Amino acid sequence: MKICIVSDSHDRGPMLATAIAEAKTRGAECVLHCGDLIGTNTLLASLKLNLPIHVIHGNNLGDPVSISRLACRSEGQLSYYGNDANLELAGRCIFMTHYPHIGQAFASAGDHDLVCCGHSHEPEIRCLDNVKGGKTWLVNPGTVAGLGAPAATWIFGDLETMDFDLQRLE
Repeated sequence: MKICIVSDSHDRGPMLATAIAEAKTRGAECVLHCGDLIGTNTLLASLKLNLPIHVIHGNNLGDPVSISRLACRSEGQLSYYGNDANLELAGRCIFMTHYPHIGQAFASAGDHDLVCCGHSHEPEIRCLDNVKGGKTWLVNPGTVAGLGAPAATWIFGDLETMDFDLQRLE
């Protein structure tokens, strides 16, 4: 399963939709948003692309009640988890958090195949040794809004091969 990993869209709906549309043309089947979405308007164009979107809120809460209501009306297309999320996709155990230090801790624990985070606006893709003797991927897509960063970025991932590629939003 191919996925689109984004974070820190900060109410930049068109940029978020552009990244998701690009990922969809490359075969992405779902989207993981690692926080700082802000509001429901940010999601409206992206929801029209008909990919399931998994969202956590981050430190810029925006309007979590409105996002939760939108998720309830989305017929399963939008899943809103609050502070963090445990997911299973394509047989992979995935943890989503907004904060890189929490992401590093969860990746080190070895209970997940992939840990996704955001917050820093600095993209990073690392495979870490974990305490269980295995490997866990820690992925931070940077900021799809491009705020405080040299570029707007997102990650295209393949859960079968566990390959993750940083993408720049054009």
